[in-house]
Amino acid sequence: MKEVSYMDIHNEGITAFESDMFVHLHDSKLLIRYDSNLIAFKRMPNVQEFSKTEKYLHDYHLERNQKHLKFTFPPNEKIEKEVLAKLISEGYDIGFTELYTINPLNFPKVKKQPEIEVVPVSDSELEDFLALSYQQDSIYGSEFAARKRENNKLHFENSKFWQVLAYYDGIPAGGLEIIIQDQTVEIDGLFVLSEFQRKKVAAHMQQLVMESFPDKTVILVADGEDTPKEMYKKQNYQYAGFRYEAVKVLPNN
Repeated sequence: MKEVSYMDIHNEGITAFESDMFVHLHDSKLLIRYDSNLIAFKRMPNVQEFSKTEKYLHDYHLERNQKHLKFTFPPNEKIEKEVLAKLISEGYDIGFTELYTINPLNFPKVKKQPEIEVVPVSDSELEDFLALSYQQDSIYGSEFAARKRENNKLHFENSKFWQVLAYYDGIPAGGLEIIIQDQTVEIDGLFVLSEFQRKKVAAHMQQLVMESFPDKTVILVADGEDTPKEMYKKQNYQYAGFRYEAVKVLPNN
């Protein structure tokens, strides 16, 4: 199985600019999505280098009416102390993600429950998937949810993506998307509505992925401070690294 790093993670943004220090990713289709409009540092900046890069991204985003700044730092490295102090003083939210990987053969078998049906999204399920995803994405605002809906439609037409929908007693209960690469399959955006959580809906969806791609390495990124990562560990996912990130919402002028 492939050895995985953050280099294997899909990003919707395209490279707007690249230097020896960072890659600037920009997504013109979804300007308000933090995860595809950001700067990813290739090496850890000192405070002067960070300040210069911050100004560059600030000016770039203001020109396009983008109201956020996001930076990711090199995997498996802690943020330099002076940079960390600057981030804190300027009101950035600082967190980290963790990368997990699994051989599909190591995923614990889930006993099928008749009330749970998991299907790859086809024409007949597309509207259910779009409506459910819109409901989930609405926590980030109606504008984001509407633009994400259009993005999901584009992904449905793209063979690189595969969307999965779970029903519980015939009611749409959860979904996920996978990105198919040569050697990996990335699980992205896995969610289960609150009223259907702790009913093994997520496990049933993941099992479909494992059964469908037994010869690929399955990967995912988890919030380093959230509880789902504990579920992944119990499911035999292997920890493969961490990455710090910082986000700030710009004030309205």
